[in-house]
Amino acid sequence: MDKLQNIIEKIKKPNLSLAKQAQARLDSLTKPRGSLGRLEELAKQVVSITGNLSHKIKKKAIVVMAADHGVVEEGISAYPGEVTGQMVYNFLDGGAAINVLARHIGAEVLVVDIGVAADFQEHQWLMLKKIDHGTKNMVKGPAMTYDQAVKSLEVGIEAAEKMINKGYDIIATGDMGIGNTTASSAIAAVICRTDIESVTGCGTGIDNRCLENKINVIKKAISVNKPDAADGIDVLSKVGGFEIGGIAGIILGCAAGRTPVVIDGFISGAGALIASAISPDSTNYMIASHCSAEKGHRIVLDKLGLKPLFNFDMRLGEGTGAAIGINIAEASVKILNEMATFSQAGVSEKNG
Repeated sequence: MDKLQNIIEKIKKPNLSLAKQAQARLDSLTKPRGSLGRLEELAKQVVSITGNLSHKIKKKAIVVMAADHGVVEEGISAYPGEVTGQMVYNFLDGGAAINVLARHIGAEVLVVDIGVAADFQEHQWLMLKKIDHGTKNMVKGPAMTYDQAVKSLEVGIEAAEKMINKGYDIIATGDMGIGNTTASSAIAAVICRTDIESVTGCGTGIDNRCLENKINVIKKAISVNKPDAADGIDVLSKVGGFEIGGIAGIILGCAAGRTPVVIDGFISGAGALIASAISPDSTNYMIASHCSAEKGHRIVLDKLGLKPLFNFDMRLGEGTGAAIGINIAEASVKILNEMATFSQAGVSEKNG
């Protein structure tokens, strides 16, 4: 708990005066003012986060948190729980969608076993931080203990610190965990104070009958555990997942380390809700990559006050949307740093 508290105390508001300086430079570039829209907004956000007007994105990391969920025994997923562990091997072998997109943008993929119901050998790109072999079934009681929830946050913080200390300029969040849309929907319903139906979708592709069961399972879990919406750690412990806590920890660690963090889809959004409940200022460091096709994600983004960069109807997870988001963030700072000003290019400015 001391590590978590120390990180929370380090999270401050970004440097808004630098954002104004970045705006002045953007306005001096060889283009009509504001003509690059969101790219300009994003460049200003990155500058204010890092405190560096000439920030360059050279080293990029995608951290995939992996864990299993006891609630899968309630029949809420189209896939069996063992897929989580199998996909971890796929990530490490470089064969998953996130690996393809990471190679495309020149990023590294770090996988964190924070609670998979399988054991792995050491690997260069695997952090072995297993808290337990999956969470408990949240229909029957809390998904994890309060101490385990804190530990999951601290594992995420440790992963963020590791990558920041290695010189990574931007970090993206990813997830792997069969059953984690159920936990994410429960978190979203509680923290966004909305009805369960509006934040619960088909996840990996369940049919309508399974969706109805999933909604009922979430209702029962919330009724049994009565999570406190004002206490992010309480919500995480009662209806969350280890990887969701890990994602929240990554966000908190990046915010404390003044490093932009690109959040992926619905699962990462649930982690962002937990992070924002623990430290409201952490939202200033979040870049929402996309709006997932998972129906609750728009509600989550609205609650966080974040505007996604794109909407490709993606719902895979793994950090796939966030990988594309990193690429857009890199483009935004290149515009700021590499475009010529009117005076440098000898181009006449707008009349008047």
